[in-house]
Formats: sequence, C-alpha cells, structure tokens
Amino acid sequence: MSKIASAFANGKAFIPFITCGDPDLATTAATVRAAVQNGADLIELGIPFSDPTAEGPVIQEANIRALSGGVTTDKIFDLVRDLRQDVTIPFVFMTYVNVIFSYGAERFLSKCKETGVDGLILPDLPFEEKEEFLSVCRENGVDLISMIAPTSEQRIAMIAREAEGFLYIVSSLGVTGTRSQITTDLASIIKVVRENTDTPCAIGFGISTPEQAKKMAALSDGAIVGSAIIKILAEYGTDAPPHIGEYVHTMKEAIVS
Repeated sequence: MSKIASAFANGKAFIPFITCGDPDLATTAATVRAAVQNGADLIELGIPFSDPTAEGPVIQEANIRALSGGVTTDKIFDLVRDLRQDVTIPFVFMTYVNVIFSYGAERFLSKCKETGVDGLILPDLPFEEKEEFLSVCRENGVDLISMIAPTSEQRIAMIAREAEGFLYIVSSLGVTGTRSQITTDLASIIKVVRENTDTPCAIGFGISTPEQAKKMAALSDGAIVGSAIIKILAEYGTDAPPHIGEYVHTMKEAIVS
C-alpha cells in the first residue's frame, strides 16, 4: 500500500491545500502542523508558479505573495525536510510542469524521495502525456496523481484504471475557488471510478463549508479544500495557523460525523 493510501485507511480523509511561502515559509510550517494537529489526513503543498492556470484569484494571489517573498523550490524542499522531523502524514506537491522542467525532473523527484514527498499533482499535465514523468516518479516512489474533471467523460474509466495514490475528482468546471453550490453530477463520475479501481478518490475545487465537505465526502473518500484556507492566510497573515487549525478541526468533524 502506498503511503498516500494510508491517509484513507481510517475513514473519510480531509485534505487541506497550502501554498508554500504564503506569507512566508515559517507560517507555512506552522500552518501544516496546526492542520495535522486538528485532523488533516494528507497535506497538499503548492509550489508557487507565476502562471498557475488551474487557480482562481485567491490562490493566484497566494502564488504572487509567495514568489514576491523570495520562495524557491529548494527552500520548499528544506521546509519539507524540517516538517518531516515530526509530521508523518503523507505530503503531496501540487505544481505545474514548467516548475519541474526548470528544476530538472530527475533532480526534482529524487529530492522528493529524499525529503519525504509522497505524491505529485500536475494540473497542466494531460493524462495522455503523463509517461514523460511516470517512470521517474516510480523510480523515486512518488505517486503521480491523476485528476478527473466533469469534462473527462469517456476517459474516466481509463484514468481510473491507471490511478496511483488517490484520484483527484474536480467538482466543477473552471478554476479553483469557493462556490456557493456544486451542481456537477459527481455521483455518476464516482460510480465509473468505483467500477474501474480500488484507488481512493477525493473531491476538490469549490468546497469551503462543513456542509459541502460532508456532502462531498459522503460521495467519495475525502474532501480537498484550498481557497477557503488561503483566504484565512490572506486575512490573518503570520497569525493564521491557529485559525486554520480551528477550521480544519470543524471540517474534519463534518466529514466523519
């Protein structure tokens, strides 16, 4: 069993997304630890990129704040190394293909193995082109996590059959961001996923309230929340970690109740 699968072994998983370096790396470290202490089962760590095409305004602005503050990929690896002194739950990087190309794929993935990163999500990597990264990911024990969107349609079964770690189910068309309602027929998507793989799946994009998280986790194996957490970081800055801990606690309680 991959380490990522262990995040789903004890019921529904709550997965927070945090942009590394927003507003600084010390706050990121404190935020991760607060999330873990309050029930997070897996952490998505965003490596900032200047053109994050899958992100809405909230996470775009977090990327800008982090990059303006001087964060680099090497500094993020140092962050992970520090967190691994006491944090044992799985970590997944979420970033863009150009970040890895510019760093060097083999160097990047070997650093993931060395520091303790368990998976990789690349929203701008088409499923049909994943072979470019798959072998080097496998060499380093890093799960290359696939995304299924409402537009995937006939490709859902194929993507599910080749899934590693967990499947990221995109709840809505468009970019990340909180939504008042999620109207996609996710049940039919997840039915096809279940027919083709035992790999767990979690729903992300648009989830912000305990009620939404509970509904999404009831359909799937977990809920992923990003923009709502980044909004707390934007509001409170370096004082955000305890507020995020409280939010994570509320969301985790909602999905397991």
